[in-house]
Amino acid sequence: MFDERMRLVKDTVFYPMAQPLQTIPPWLFSVMGLLAGAGAAIALWQRAYPLGFLLWFLNRVFDGLDGAVARSCNAQSDFGGYLDIIIDFIVYAAVPVGLALGRMETAVTYSLIFLLGTFYVNGASWMYLAAILEKRSQQHADRLTSVKMPAGLIGGTETIIFYTAFIFFPGVLAWLFCLMGLLVVVTILQRLLWAIRHLK
Repeated sequence: MFDERMRLVKDTVFYPMAQPLQTIPPWLFSVMGLLAGAGAAIALWQRAYPLGFLLWFLNRVFDGLDGAVARSCNAQSDFGGYLDIIIDFIVYAAVPVGLALGRMETAVTYSLIFLLGTFYVNGASWMYLAAILEKRSQQHADRLTSVKMPAGLIGGTETIIFYTAFIFFPGVLAWLFCLMGLLVVVTILQRLLWAIRHLK
């Protein structure tokens, strides 16, 4: 929902940081982000919440740096974007799983299953929709020039906010998991309605 606005903020913050790091390959920041995210999940499993938050924060920093460094040295690539999204999905699954393992509560487990299920459907929804729009933009460039895929209620910015809340308020994880899952369902329905109106 806020991703377009936050992208400008992110570029403003990360571009100066990326300038002295241009000699480092961008994919290395992606891998460091994966390691930080995996470390966060393990720390949260052990209920080391301050360490878990620090590693989660570092994961987000590395996630911002890989793209910023790539753009600053004109080294953007399709593989880099692919690697970035795969790592994001791994971390977005690992962090709530680590939190749930640390709590070992039935309600948290059920709500985690619901949350990850909505992630699965949402991922299929926006990825396939993006693929369709990419295909149409290549075949009918004059037909979709003014059409944009809807951002949806839950995007990257909202995910960061929710995950930070998960870490800071582990006592209400079941409620937070369910709330985010419901909002992801709304996002899925938003894109479905958009597709019904725009795709033939």
